[in-house]
Amino acid sequence: MHDEAADGATGVTRVTGARWVVAWDPESGGHVYRTGADVVFADGVLTHVGPGYGGPEPAQTIDASGCMLMPGLVDIHTHLFSEPMNKGMWDEVGSQRLYNTSLYEYLPILRPDAEGTRAAYGVALAELALSGVTTVCDLALPSAGWLDLLGASGLRVCIAPMFRSGRWLTRNGHSVAYEWDEAAGYRGLEQALAEIEAAQKHPSGRLFGMLCPAQVDTCTAELLRDAHDQAVRRDLRFHTHAAQSLSEFHEITRRTGMTPIEWLDDLGVLTERTIVGHGIFLDDHPWTHWHSPGADLRRLAERGATVAHCPTVFARRGIALHHFGRYVQAGINMGIGTDVYPHNMLDEMRLVSYLARVVAENPRDTRATDVFHAATVGGARALGRTDIGRLEPGCKADFVLVDCAHPAMRPCRDPVQSLIYSAGDRAVRQVFVGGREIVRDGRALTIDYAAAAAALEEAQGRALAQVRQLDWAGRSPDALAPPTFPGL
Repeated sequence: MHDEAADGATGVTRVTGARWVVAWDPESGGHVYRTGADVVFADGVLTHVGPGYGGPEPAQTIDASGCMLMPGLVDIHTHLFSEPMNKGMWDEVGSQRLYNTSLYEYLPILRPDAEGTRAAYGVALAELALSGVTTVCDLALPSAGWLDLLGASGLRVCIAPMFRSGRWLTRNGHSVAYEWDEAAGYRGLEQALAEIEAAQKHPSGRLFGMLCPAQVDTCTAELLRDAHDQAVRRDLRFHTHAAQSLSEFHEITRRTGMTPIEWLDDLGVLTERTIVGHGIFLDDHPWTHWHSPGADLRRLAERGATVAHCPTVFARRGIALHHFGRYVQAGINMGIGTDVYPHNMLDEMRLVSYLARVVAENPRDTRATDVFHAATVGGARALGRTDIGRLEPGCKADFVLVDCAHPAMRPCRDPVQSLIYSAGDRAVRQVFVGGREIVRDGRALTIDYAAAAAALEEAQGRALAQVRQLDWAGRSPDALAPPTFPGL
């Protein structure tokens, strides 16, 4: 495999002068603030984190004066190829007769063409980098040239090519139908394995993969089991959407007599390598009224599975996890994803905390400590990696410099709290992946963000022209998503 250091700094680099370093403390198993600490890396790997560096003379020095130096964020659930296209359309809609989800009636009808897909990738990847993300999981439909596009972004990317046994649709806006093609599911599995092998051989050295049977309700039991068997055989992670809508919860209980989480467990695919996309509608969610409250939470914890929590896309429709702090206290590994535009991980982290407090009805059950853990080592654990999400010798040199002198960071008594609750991406000064700088002074260096956004706007216009033909009721874009004011 190509050495990723060839894309970044070679030799020894010393990052010095940081006001704070968010370092990893192996004794406590958590992040800690360090002052007077330097971070040193060579060939893309950290060699020293702390005071008293006495190693080889650095070939170059990075001045981090006035900054917080923190590990890069790990985003474990995105759909980079499609979500940026939806901006301005699905912000305020949800199917009234399908418990307000947007999955079945809205999302399938705005389809990007090839140019729109590339533009969507450019916008999403730039937004991720600008918000301090250094590793991202791309749950995608493979497209021409996508691996090269991901490699050129400078980010570390886990590809998750989606496949399924059937597709969902609605023909009336109040019921979900399924059209099955089991052979297509297995063809998709084979394609996914081929794409993952190609990613592992990619010259960037920063791509890897996981298996992703797309949704618990669109995959047969056989496909889920066989995909998990392949994940075990190839030492890959396994990611599927489950417990993400009330309609899905009812569908799985109708088919099997079990909750979605219970069914995954019964199939033997709820394991320590499993990431459950969303995991909202458990047997004790207030909306499900199932007979075994608390069993799903215990299953997730006991099996060592991860929940990928993406609050924004659900909050827009009045839906919330019940609740983040409760999952953490149950012992469930939590990660965070940006499942919708904007792909701003720091905004997502803020909403994780605020929604959890609203649902819990107190400010104590979810703290910045928990949220930052989920966005770093929680995500890393979900991906089976101990070399990202923390600043410790032997880890990848994936880190972020946050400008503590930025007005939005001040007063800066607690820099992580100032970053999450106040400044957000405005204070992100520089981002490094494998020692290579990919963001400087609020500008993405590897992606033309403005050009991608302009191309995306044009692509959305082309997609909107096809909406009437794809909508079950033949509605116009304005009928589907009324503008804020008349006359748009």
